[in-house]
Amino acid sequence: MKSFIQTGDYLEVTAPYDVTSGSGVLVGKLFGIAATTVASGGKVNILRRGVFDHAKTSAQAWTQGADLYWDDSAKVFTTVSTSNTLVAKAAEIAANPSGTGRVVLNG
Repeated sequence: MKSFIQTGDYLEVTAPYDVTSGSGVLVGKLFGIAATTVASGGKVNILRRGVFDHAKTSAQAWTQGADLYWDDSAKVFTTVSTSNTLVAKAAEIAANPSGTGRVVLNG
């Protein structure tokens, strides 16, 4: 197909802040998990699909399949939609309290 560019699983973006490998990156409404560590303004590949263990709001219990939002100021996944961006689903139940949850990206 002449118009095909790439699968889109990985996408190179300009880091809007310092990012470390494995951390979430939000550029506008585009979200992914950083493949490398990069300073703000540098180019970073983000993975747009997959299942990841990642930091979450500790004082939340997640049900499997729950909508998850990215809290860009705290750099965690949350079930709170207000001022946050829908980016994932809970891949597994997560307890309250717990600092990590398993997420599947919406891609």
